[in-house]
Amino acid sequence: MGRILTSYAPGQMVTISINPSIQKGMPHRRYHGRVGMISEKRGRAYVIQVTAGKVPRLIIARPEHIQPMRETS
Repeated sequence: MGRILTSYAPGQMVTISINPSIQKGMPHRRYHGRVGMISEKRGRAYVIQVTAGKVPRLIIARPEHIQPMRETS
């Protein structure tokens, strides 16, 4: 429930972590574990800019499938 209620601001770094129990708004499995930046909010979902190779991709995912990036020390 906490992942659904989390709001993200444009420019915030997030990790795509797919929740298989919710199929709606699920990004493709090849992006699981990738880190990206929130570009905008589109309805209930967020647009995430992920660099896959040389080309930046725009991934649309609902908040159930993303989480804030953890800081490493």
